[in-house]
Amino acid sequence: MTDPLGTPPAALHDVKVWDPLLRITHWSFLLIIPMMWWTAENSKWALHRRTGLVLLGLLVFRLLWGFLGPETARFSSFVKGPGAVVAYLRGALSDAATRIGHSPIGGWSTLALLGAMLLQVSMGLFAGDPYDGMTGPLNPLVGVMTADTITELHETFFWVIVGLIGLHLAAITFYAVKGNDLLSPMVSGDRPPMPGVAGIGPTPWGRAALAVGLAAGFALWVAYGAPPLT
Repeated sequence: MTDPLGTPPAALHDVKVWDPLLRITHWSFLLIIPMMWWTAENSKWALHRRTGLVLLGLLVFRLLWGFLGPETARFSSFVKGPGAVVAYLRGALSDAATRIGHSPIGGWSTLALLGAMLLQVSMGLFAGDPYDGMTGPLNPLVGVMTADTITELHETFFWVIVGLIGLHLAAITFYAVKGNDLLSPMVSGDRPPMPGVAGIGPTPWGRAALAVGLAAGFALWVAYGAPPLT
């Protein structure tokens, strides 16, 4: 027996959807966000600062990977215009266009979550009070009143991120109920065989090394207060 394309079942292989570095980054966010909350709630400010810098490095890497990574990691593959989003919501978008990687609405959800985390960690770089514990590495670049305002926003905006994460989890649950498992591929990187779909191919490790190096270098530069590069 063959599939509709005439391919024997034995010849079908799992489809590679997500590369290892994207998956590591994804699951790191899952660990770091609760860690950021716990360190703040327990006044572990030194650890909070170090964890925030790790988060900054991961976010910068993910942004770079959105241009340098494999197909499903690239923003160009999942950030679609309003027409594609509306067509997807109406069920008019072809299945072949949505069954690997992010759907059009999932792409915008991912972009919103990345943007919110980047805004949160950016505020944290300037937040704090030098007379009352730890400050962000860029705190000396702003005045005391500005830092106080940023600190308040930093504390409040965290709950926006919690809300976005809740929507993310709700969407995963919704699709799971519909029979579309989004969680397992983010663990293994693969989906079950799909006739006519080849997957993303090998990970570009040279570009990966470049992205990791740039992200780590940027986070280290910020950790030292963003000194002049001249």
